[in-house]
Amino acid sequence: MDELSLRTGFEIELLAPAGSDRQVLADELAARRGVQVRRSFHTDSEPSVVPGVGVFRHLSPAFDVVDADGRPVARLVDDITIEADLPLRGPGRQGWYRVLCDDARLLRLVERHADPDAPLSTVLDPVAELFGVRAEVVGRAVRVDDARGATVAVAMPLPAGRERPCEIITPPIETDHAAALERLLVPARELGFTVPQEAAVHLHVDGAPFRRPEAFANAVRLFGHWRHQLWAALDTNPACRRLAPLPDALLDLVETSDDARAQATGLTKYADVNLTQLVTATPLRDTLEVRILPGAIDGPSIVRRAALVEALLARCLDPSPLPRPDEGATLDDLLGVRR
Repeated sequence: MDELSLRTGFEIELLAPAGSDRQVLADELAARRGVQVRRSFHTDSEPSVVPGVGVFRHLSPAFDVVDADGRPVARLVDDITIEADLPLRGPGRQGWYRVLCDDARLLRLVERHADPDAPLSTVLDPVAELFGVRAEVVGRAVRVDDARGATVAVAMPLPAGRERPCEIITPPIETDHAAALERLLVPARELGFTVPQEAAVHLHVDGAPFRRPEAFANAVRLFGHWRHQLWAALDTNPACRRLAPLPDALLDLVETSDDARAQATGLTKYADVNLTQLVTATPLRDTLEVRILPGAIDGPSIVRRAALVEALLARCLDPSPLPRPDEGATLDDLLGVRR
């Protein structure tokens, strides 16, 4: 079996069977380990259909499985890229809701003061109190406007099926990665969870080594110039959303300068590799994130692909520049493997 040597965190996108939800899996994981589940909020964003508002940010139900000392076992959240297997219409899970806002700073304020265990009817009351107003019921939703009528946040029932997507987020795993993943995925399989059509697996490794200019440049070269070979070797899911090549300007930058002024090149997290945390002084999560592994629901297959990624990232730490691929080149050529 392939083994990993790096501390690695995983994000594994699954789908609960009809009539079930991610809380069912969270409760099962907690019961098997004798630990507990805490409800929380998960933050995400999506394009807005409201004229003049580019993006709506929202909080949705999340479930943290934690041990007796509060240390994370797994976090189970929605993933809005999972759509194809869900109903187009109909009611969502009874009692489940999300909170929408068009301002990231306001949403962080809402998350700080709202109780994720509160029902929809009262969840925004603490936010309303902050603004010296009262929450207003509008149909099935609850809205908070400030004293001048500007909307702060809206809580509304969850859309149809949105309780079923289940992204399992692990803490960093240091050893026995496949066994650790199986402790999460065996219960998922037994409960009927499956791999959705748009699924991916994301890997997070410690970002610090890749802040060195040579290593950063090699990571850019790997995911920029060797994209075709990576997708073929990893069997990347073409239906997976929020993948994209790295900006051409970034590839040009690493060849002309040791100063990784990458933020000005259009770099975003929604690429084959998320390098955004490496180019900020205040990273939210201090990792390099590889986003192109296909969806899977068994630990050994995830680790097998992750082992290839780890070997390629180790090559990136070599200060010698990665070459561009010749016609017909494979990743074995890059790693110096002879067949």
